[in-house]
Amino acid sequence: MAHALAVLSAGAASMAPAHAQQATAAAARTYAIPAGALQPALTRFGVEAGVMVSFDAADVAGRSTAGLQGRYGPADGLATLLRGSGLDAVAIDGGYAVRKPAVNADANLGSETGVMLPAVTVAATRTGAEDLPAAYAGGQVARGARLGMLGNTEAMDAPWSNTAYTAQTIEDQQAKTVADVLANDPTVRFTTSSGHIYENYTVRGFEIGSNDLALNGMYGLAPFGHAPTEFVERVEVLRGPSALLTGMAPSGAIGGVINLVPKRAAATPLTRLTASYLSAGNGGAAIDLGRRFGNGKEFGVRFNGAYDNGRTGLDGQSKRRALGALALDYTGERLRLTLDAYANEEDVRNGSAWMASFATPVVPEPPKAGTNILPGTFGKLKNQAAVARGEFDLNDDWTAYAGIGALNYRYSGFINGTRANGIRPNGDYTGYTYHQRGFTDSVSAEAGLRGKVRTGPVEHRLVLGYTALTMRTGTINVASRAYTSNIYDPVPPVLARDPGAAPKTSDTTLTSIALADTMAFADDRVLLTLGLRHQRVQAESFNATTGARTADYDQDAVTPSVGLVFKPWGPSLSLYGNYIEGLSQGDTVTDVTAANYQQVFAPYKTKQMEAGVKWDTGRLTNTLSVFQITRPSLIRDAVSNTYSPDGERRHRGVEWTVQGELARGVRVLGGVAYTRAVLTRTANGAWDGNSAYGTPQWAANLGAEWDLPWVPGLTVSGRATYTGSQYVNTANTQRIDSWTRYDIGARYVTKIAGRRTAFHASVENLLDKSYWAGSFNDGYVTMNAPRLFKLSTTVDF
Repeated sequence: MAHALAVLSAGAASMAPAHAQQATAAAARTYAIPAGALQPALTRFGVEAGVMVSFDAADVAGRSTAGLQGRYGPADGLATLLRGSGLDAVAIDGGYAVRKPAVNADANLGSETGVMLPAVTVAATRTGAEDLPAAYAGGQVARGARLGMLGNTEAMDAPWSNTAYTAQTIEDQQAKTVADVLANDPTVRFTTSSGHIYENYTVRGFEIGSNDLALNGMYGLAPFGHAPTEFVERVEVLRGPSALLTGMAPSGAIGGVINLVPKRAAATPLTRLTASYLSAGNGGAAIDLGRRFGNGKEFGVRFNGAYDNGRTGLDGQSKRRALGALALDYTGERLRLTLDAYANEEDVRNGSAWMASFATPVVPEPPKAGTNILPGTFGKLKNQAAVARGEFDLNDDWTAYAGIGALNYRYSGFINGTRANGIRPNGDYTGYTYHQRGFTDSVSAEAGLRGKVRTGPVEHRLVLGYTALTMRTGTINVASRAYTSNIYDPVPPVLARDPGAAPKTSDTTLTSIALADTMAFADDRVLLTLGLRHQRVQAESFNATTGARTADYDQDAVTPSVGLVFKPWGPSLSLYGNYIEGLSQGDTVTDVTAANYQQVFAPYKTKQMEAGVKWDTGRLTNTLSVFQITRPSLIRDAVSNTYSPDGERRHRGVEWTVQGELARGVRVLGGVAYTRAVLTRTANGAWDGNSAYGTPQWAANLGAEWDLPWVPGLTVSGRATYTGSQYVNTANTQRIDSWTRYDIGARYVTKIAGRRTAFHASVENLLDKSYWAGSFNDGYVTMNAPRLFKLSTTVDF
């Protein structure tokens, strides 16, 4: 037959026709369709998607596809499957028709084939709170992300700015850690040097430590240090304070939320092996296994393992990394259960990336990128965690959910304090090393009820949620004696002795209860979200030597939020605005000479106002936002000799982000951020009006990919990253220059012996530039990484 049909879901008893809008509104599903011939891939897609896909066999003959990996709605999945094939999908009664692109009749001088086909209309559907949003056009980002207690939400329905990077982006860019993924984001910058044992970030100019990452929406469970990506399906960034949505972060981060979504088994069995190599001499391998079992494939198992070892980009340093992660899930008619467990270990030997401070206003030139001033130092991190979650549909409108998890984290070695202090213009500095041991044991839990009711023309989407996080931490460190060295000609450092076992030094308990109502008016053209969260913070500190309690903190706060989305001309354009607060633990006065010594202040409330517009063309989405964030701080009044939380830091900014397909086979990802961070109230007005350190006014990222049309399966890519000049210290007496980094890459996806095989190659810091990259703490700067070559090969068996 010249005409073939790929039809319906397996088990369908008949082929009753449906309207096109019913087909496009079908549920999103997870696919693992390998690269290869297009015709069987289309047939398989139609069966798994549960929609009819019609095509002419002559049109698809000899054409191939790069496959389909991840969770998609029918329209997005079919478009991704057809990418680079030269064919289009058109919505028809009952499903989709795959055809050659329409050609203008005039251009064909009246040819019968010169008929303009109807345009594809993709009808977006509202994502369920527990459904992973489908990938957007191009597959690099998703159509939505998790908004804390509100659950997964389409980006066009969210009154906040957020981006969710997909597993496809992780694989295509050979991203080993979360920082590698977030290198695509113009609103994110890093506050630790590349190659350091920890990865810390800023979002909108405010710090987020590695211990403030969330795992599946829950704090206290994500890996410390470097969060590996092999077991991660999505890396989501929610910008700005988020106390209502997520509660208080363990360390009080208020710049935003970075959430990791674990992988799940797809309907199609997956066995994927990856071999990788870094130019410095680091080789590794990873395995990704996924299977579903049961009559209805209701049981899923996904295992990810990774191991790499060898030299890093830092001179003489080596690193060993091992990961094992298991994800189990059950999907029943009303009940859904998941269990995620992972163990991650990092062992860094003979060196550490480092930070620097300067003795004078003169900022010296950085040494060559990759210079190791700390040979002989070492560090080890070990993370073990497990988290169980469940949802039960009480009826069609109401769902109860709960989750509980635990993390065990241990570290030892030269972890922090890896600094060159007081560098003079000739490069001389004074150094110390700090040998540390420590631990964190966390238990995190949540429970809630989510549902909807109608009051006249208004639909109320209600959420009542409770969270609890307990963290017991211990740390001890010993400093070495001072030594002198030079950043251009370093000498071996003096190493501190092992301090021994770490005693308990703090107990922290964070509990909260929140209520939110999203009211939908006029067929979802207007969405108004109102909410409140009551947060309680209990913390005790203990002397590391005697074990005596040194502080006892028990405070609470209520944080409101309001968000508005207005779609005046349909679902493709959203105007949004929000007011939301963030929480961080209030200070305790530790100055023994102060009149209010040991006074404990309530949690600090960081307040954000934001407005913006989101424009979705169907293939390309632009988001433009303006915001103001104010954060209080502790200051001392010299007259009364008292401290108060009356200091203030204010960030005002404009952000533009873009993602999607600029043209067929051409994808873009990035944007521009302008942030003006000012100290508006300081002690005795000494620094009023100064810029906040570590916050460049301008930052930009722009990445592009191009599927070469004359070589099916071959893609070339590039990315430029710009960070403007920034002050190093609060006094604004030291400043580092702006910098630009260029990365390039290529990948080739084909079939070898019937197996999907992908080859990846990339070069980061193409020009091998050396520069001070950013700031860490008041007065310290970070160093960039040298040029790095990445190679990997992935095979599906």
